[in-house]
Amino acid sequence: MTAIARRGLMLVLSSPSGAGKTTLSRKLLERDPNVTLSVSMTTRSQRAGEREGLDYFFVSGDDFDTAVRNKQFLEHATVFDHRYGTPKAPVMEALGRGRDVLFDIDWQGTQQLRERAREDLVSVFVLPPSRAELERRLKARALDADSIVAARMAKADGEISHWAEYDYVIINDDLDRSLQQIESILAAERLKRVRQIGLSEFVRALSRGY
Repeated sequence: MTAIARRGLMLVLSSPSGAGKTTLSRKLLERDPNVTLSVSMTTRSQRAGEREGLDYFFVSGDDFDTAVRNKQFLEHATVFDHRYGTPKAPVMEALGRGRDVLFDIDWQGTQQLRERAREDLVSVFVLPPSRAELERRLKARALDADSIVAARMAKADGEISHWAEYDYVIINDDLDRSLQQIESILAAERLKRVRQIGLSEFVRALSRGY
């Protein structure tokens, strides 16, 4: 198989909390070795089972402020009283090596990425099949108190209203089908001419008879 050098892309998955983007992200990472997860920095407390540097970088508010002042983030936002940001340096290094970087972020972060790196960005919004199913999934996770679940449901309409800002929209009523749709999007976006940075050299070699 002929290998042509390619610049990586930023694949963003966004959704209201509970629609399934985190599960889809995890399964995509398991199945595609060329996709790496962007690890965000956050001011929220570490949950049971979360690992420093793998799930998040857990920092104080002062450390987060310092990173903002030093322009170390590609994007940052406040979600449910906690701050989240994407460190710029590891993402740009991965893209340069031809690796694709997966982002599990909200519409605020996606807007910032679009402003700063539009050519590298591929955005997908994940919708739940219904509000009732969204609430059922949130309660089934058993991670949050009822008051937090209610707050997430109240916020869902605002998040869903940004669906038209995304390149692709999928309805996650079947996890396997949704994953296949994301993989199809990724395959097509990888083939875009502008991302195949080695294509010009390959075509020149063809014209010389190599």
